[in-house]
Amino acid sequence: MYQKLISVIFTTYNSIDWLEKVLWGFHHQTDKNFEIIIADDGSEEDTRIAIESFAQHSHLDIQHVWQPDDGFQKCKIMNKALKKATGDYLVFTDGDCIPRKDFVAVHREHAEPGFYLSGGYFKLPMTISEQITPSDIASGNAFDASWLLANGLKRTHKLSKLTAQGFKAKLMNSITPTRRTWNGHNASGRKADLVAVNGFDERMQYGGQDCELGYRLRHNGIKAKQIRYSAICVHLDHARGYVNEEMLANSRRIKKATLGQRLRFTEFGLNQH
Repeated sequence: MYQKLISVIFTTYNSIDWLEKVLWGFHHQTDKNFEIIIADDGSEEDTRIAIESFAQHSHLDIQHVWQPDDGFQKCKIMNKALKKATGDYLVFTDGDCIPRKDFVAVHREHAEPGFYLSGGYFKLPMTISEQITPSDIASGNAFDASWLLANGLKRTHKLSKLTAQGFKAKLMNSITPTRRTWNGHNASGRKADLVAVNGFDERMQYGGQDCELGYRLRHNGIKAKQIRYSAICVHLDHARGYVNEEMLANSRRIKKATLGQRLRFTEFGLNQH
């Protein structure tokens, strides 16, 4: 098991209500040996104020890494955050994903040299996303299937992501047909492994930019381990008005090249020449 400080990195953009819910999720983690780096893709000043206010009421060690607003530039801000990380092991999620109290502990438990970890999320509708309070996060209600169903969630087979425990979760991780991709909302790996492939490709915007990083990691000899039924986070609903077809087409082109040429390194990442 990895014993040292972990760096948790996630993005945000002008979404204070969701950001605060995510921070409360990390405030209540059973594993306290981690820092948080908020990768802010151009939010306005009120986000900085909200982060500083939250930090006054929490033990969390929070760094706020910001860049000017230039459209959806997640890869650029993620690379900046990655450089700021002091931990040798990095956990990645998103500013709209509330982690269950054992989220960091599960990533730590399953960390293994030569592997990255691939987790998932359970998506919530807008009504419940808005309804969740800090006390619901602290009590675990936000991750409890019975509470979610009682508050309007439609029953689905995907609830097993929340209900699987122990051996069942381990079994589900092993038999799920879902690919072990690098998922920006729930993934982790050694910082050295990400640096070796030069981090995120900054030419990419929305559309598989996280998966593309995973391709390069695997091409460079890093294997993937599935933990989608063990490392639990709930995804808060939101619109995606920043997505357009040109953006998606560009991402598809880069991903295709990475896969087809089995690229292990991008010239457009952490360190550009």
